[in-house]
Amino acid sequence: MKTKQGFILRNVCGENIIVAEGETNIDFSNIISMNETSAFLWNNIQGKEFTHDDLVDLLTETYQVDAQKALEDVTRLVDNWKSAGIIE
Repeated sequence: MKTKQGFILRNVCGENIIVAEGETNIDFSNIISMNETSAFLWNNIQGKEFTHDDLVDLLTETYQVDAQKALEDVTRLVDNWKSAGIIE
């Protein structure tokens, strides 16, 4: 998987949101907000291919979370990102 080009994480008024850049990505009907952890993951996967395991490794190395819980959270997060159309 990888992030789609044209989507940038911005901090707007203290909220982490994904902003679409370029006319082909503009869809104001779906604002994508990220918490601190998902924003951390997003920033660490920019410009590279990634797997569920890569995201789990990032979580377990940075936060005090066990691998099973991290995998559950990553699976849910990746599903949300796919549904939002920001990864391919």
